[in-house]
Amino acid sequence: MGNLKPLATQSRFATVVISNLAPVVECGRYPTKRVVDETLRVEADLFKDGHDVLVAVAGWRKAGSKKWREVPMKHVDNDRWAAQLSFPETGQYEICVTGWADDFLTWIHDFERRLTGDQDDFSTEIEEGRVIFNNAAIRAATAKASTDADAIEALTSVLMTTLPKEVPALMEQPEVLDLLARWPDRSLATTADHIIQVVIETKLSSFSAWYEFFPRCAEGIEGRHSGFRDCLPRIEDARDMGFDIVYFPPIHPIGVSHRKGKNNTVTCQPGDVGSPWAIGSKKGGHRSVEPALGTIKDFEWLVKEARDRGIEIAMDFAIQCSPDHPYVSEHPEWFFHRPDGSIKYAENPPKKYQDIYPINFHCDEWKELWQEFLDVVLFWMKKGVRIFRVDNPHTKPVTFWEWLITEVHQVDPTIIFLSEAFTRPKMMQALAKAGFTQSYTYFTWRESKEELIEYVTELTKGHMRDYYRSNFWPNTPDILPFHLQNAPPSAFKIRAALAATLSSSWGIYSGYELCENQPLPGREEYLDSEKYQLKTRDWDQPGNIKTFISKLNQVRKENRALQSYANIEFLPSDNDQILAFRKWSDDGENRMLIVINLDPEHRHESNIHLPLEAMGLQSGVAFYVDDLIYEESYTWRESTNFVALDPRTKPVHILRVRNS
Repeated sequence: MGNLKPLATQSRFATVVISNLAPVVECGRYPTKRVVDETLRVEADLFKDGHDVLVAVAGWRKAGSKKWREVPMKHVDNDRWAAQLSFPETGQYEICVTGWADDFLTWIHDFERRLTGDQDDFSTEIEEGRVIFNNAAIRAATAKASTDADAIEALTSVLMTTLPKEVPALMEQPEVLDLLARWPDRSLATTADHIIQVVIETKLSSFSAWYEFFPRCAEGIEGRHSGFRDCLPRIEDARDMGFDIVYFPPIHPIGVSHRKGKNNTVTCQPGDVGSPWAIGSKKGGHRSVEPALGTIKDFEWLVKEARDRGIEIAMDFAIQCSPDHPYVSEHPEWFFHRPDGSIKYAENPPKKYQDIYPINFHCDEWKELWQEFLDVVLFWMKKGVRIFRVDNPHTKPVTFWEWLITEVHQVDPTIIFLSEAFTRPKMMQALAKAGFTQSYTYFTWRESKEELIEYVTELTKGHMRDYYRSNFWPNTPDILPFHLQNAPPSAFKIRAALAATLSSSWGIYSGYELCENQPLPGREEYLDSEKYQLKTRDWDQPGNIKTFISKLNQVRKENRALQSYANIEFLPSDNDQILAFRKWSDDGENRMLIVINLDPEHRHESNIHLPLEAMGLQSGVAFYVDDLIYEESYTWRESTNFVALDPRTKPVHILRVRNS
C-alpha cells in the first residue's frame, strides 16, 4: 500500500487523479526555464471515476507571494489537459494544477443525454439544476459579487419556466457558461501534490548575438598592444554588424612563469604577451586587470560606453591561476600538490599546461575558496558586468556552480552565465540544470543535413528544451573546424546562416567576418593563434562578409519568429544538400521559411515540401515569400516548390511568408 495513511487519519481521498505534470526537470528538482513573455505550455493527465465532466485550472504565483492566479486548462485528448502561460517579469514562479468534477457541466451534460431517451418527466432534473444555481448564487453573494449573484438568481427563475427540451440551448449560451464558471463548487477539488518550478529570465537570456574579440588586439595594428580605451571602434563595428554582446577573453594580469610563446610553444620570446587564461601575476589576480590594457576605471568606462551603444560586455570567468597568481603564495592549500609538496600544473594528457595551476575545489578549506570566487563575481558585477562566459565549467563541481549561480541570482536575477563546456553530453546537461543560462554546443561539428536535423531536434524537442539553451558558434579562439580550414567565403556565410537561424542565440569569434581560415597543420586550431600573440588585421579588408552578417542579424531582430528558441519544424526537401525549416511566432503573424545550401562549392536545386494547412495556407491560392537577405520575392501556390541556391552568389533563402 506504499505510503497510504490509515483510513482513520484520512480527511478524504483525492477525487481527481492528476499525474504526469509537464514541463518538469528531474521530477521538479530543477526549474523549467523560460524568458519574459515566452509561452509556457503546462500539461497534466486528469481523470476520475464515473462520468462527471471535469474542469481544471493552472494556478501560478511568483515565489514568495501568497496570492495564486489561475488560467483555465483545456482538454487535449486521452485525458491530457493543457494551458498556456506567460510571465511579464523575471523571477522564480510556481505552478500548480487543480481539477474537480463540475456540478453544473455534469448536470447539463446528463440533461442532454436524457432528452435523447423516452423520459417525459424532468421535474427532478430541473430541481437539481435549481439547487446547483442556488448554491452558486450563495458563493457569489458570499464573495460580495452581488451582480453575479443576482444574475444567477434570475437564471434560476428562467430555468423553472423553461420547457425541458429548451434547457440545453439556454444553458449553453456563452454568457451563461462564463457566469457559472466563475462560481464552481470546488469543495471536492484536487490539487496535484507536485509544484512546477519555473524561472523566468530576461529576453537576452534566449535571444542574443555574441561577438568575441581580444581587447589587446582591438586596433589590429602590427606590434601594438591595444587597451580598453582603444576598443570603442571595434565595439561599434560589432554593433553595426548587429551584435548585442561583446565577449572579452580574460582581462586579468598574465603570469610570467612558464609563459607560452607563439603557437602555444613551451618557451616564449621577449615581447611575447602570453595566454590571457594564465591568470595572475605580481600585478594582481582575479580582481585586477592586465596593466597593458589599462585600469579598472578604464574598464568601467568601456562598459558604460558600450552599454550606451546598446552593447553588453561579457566577461570571461576562468577559475585557474598562473604560478604567479597571489593565491599561490597566500593560499597554497587551494591547489593540488604532488607527493614532494610542489603544486601540480594543469594537464589533459598528452597536453600539458605548465602556465596554469588548477584549483582544488574539495580542499579542506573549500568553503573559504568557494566564497572567494563568489566574491570575485560580485566584485565585477559592481563594476557593471552583467554577463559571464565561464571557461571550462565541467572541470569544476556541478554543486559549486549550482550554489554560486543561486547566490548571484539572489543579488541580481538578470545576470547571464554562458557555459563553455565541450564535454560529455550528460555533464553539459547537468550544468544547464544547475543554473547556466546558455550553453555552447556541438553545432560546430554538425555538418550534414541529417546531423543538423537530429541534433537540433534533440536540443529543442526533447527534455533538454526545458533547461538547456543552445548558443551556436561556428568558431572560437580554440576551434577552427576542419570544414572552415582554407574554405571559401561561402562556407563562412553558410555556417553563419545556420547558427543564426537554427538557434535564437549565436556568436562568432573575431576574424570570422574576415573569413580567416589558416589552420595549424593537422589541428582544429588557428595558425598564429591570437591566444598567444598580438594579431594584425585590416578589419575592412576585401572579401569580408560583414554586410552578410549584418543582414542576418538585422533580419533576426525584425522577425519575432527568429527570436524564439524551440519553434522550429524541419521540412522535407529532395536534395541532401538542401536544408529547409520553418519558424512561426506564437501568434502566427510572423512566418519564416529558411532554406540553406550546405555545400559551399556547388549549386544545388531541390523541391521543398510545405505543410500548407498547418501553415494556414490553401493549395492553389497564391501566397508570397520575400527573401529578406537578397530582397527578392516569389509567388508560390502549392505545397511543393522549387528552389536553387548557388553558394557563390546566394547560399541561403531567409523567406518571410505573406498572404498578399
